[in-house]
Amino acid sequence: MFNLDNSFLEDVGLGALPEEQKKPFLQHVYDQLEQRVGIKLSEGMSDAQLEEFEAIIDRKDEVVKPWLEAHTPQYQADELFTKLQGATKLPADSSALRAEYAATKWLEVNRPDYRDVVAATLESLKQEISSNKDAILSGA
Repeated sequence: MFNLDNSFLEDVGLGALPEEQKKPFLQHVYDQLEQRVGIKLSEGMSDAQLEEFEAIIDRKDEVVKPWLEAHTPQYQADELFTKLQGATKLPADSSALRAEYAATKWLEVNRPDYRDVVAATLESLKQEISSNKDAILSGA
């Protein structure tokens, strides 16, 4: 979907950031993106939905397994599951892989616009960084 890497830094005008600062800065951007997306996605959700998603994110198998059984009982045959398994290199029966897959599917079911929210939030963050690039570079 997107990569936070040297290309991202170039896009926002921070290609000249010192090498030792690139990784921490990209981690900060990722953390900000995660927080902002989480806030936007939670808008309009019920307390029950938020609790269920939190339990899935926290990898609580007692929530993950029943949710998968109810919504995608053949999840191991899903192309998304296969892609996640390839990317993570986790075994098919891994609870971490199951939870990662369940979180993605949960968003598809409960917030089908989540990809658009991520894209819009990332674009907004990119603009914010670009408009402050001189201050960021002078602080580096």
